[in-house]
Amino acid sequence: MAKRLWAKLLADYSGQVIMRAAEKTVKDSTYLPNVHEVLMRCDIADVHGLPSTHAAYMEACRAPSPKREYSWTHPAIYYAGRASDWFFLANEPEAVAFPVFKRNYELLLQRIQQGEEIELELPKALPEHSSVPLPRKEQQQRLHALQDLLKD
Repeated sequence: MAKRLWAKLLADYSGQVIMRAAEKTVKDSTYLPNVHEVLMRCDIADVHGLPSTHAAYMEACRAPSPKREYSWTHPAIYYAGRASDWFFLANEPEAVAFPVFKRNYELLLQRIQQGEEIELELPKALPEHSSVPLPRKEQQQRLHALQDLLKD
């Protein structure tokens, strides 16, 4: 009966994904995994080779500032960290911060599994011409010229 349950629950995944998920789960766990743990790993392994939730959390916590410039394993880690608040991740203990990050990361994983492309948005380019303030004397001259135009 247990074999049939496992087979039914894992039927949606390829053999390669199941093997990779089972290997990672066994390596990371003290005990043999249950079907829920393998399913969670299958979901992660099935999504473009994304790291596990804890590995993503560690990457988010260790990434230097500016966060946008860091070379992320996957943009989902950046967005999960940003949604969790970088200051919160840096200043709270793992027992407090990890559940928040985990929720945000798993929501992003679900979006990716549904086919959504997640990419880092490019920063806005600088304008071609930067406006440098005029010297005070020239500002006053232009102001007086405008005032003269309004008097007429």
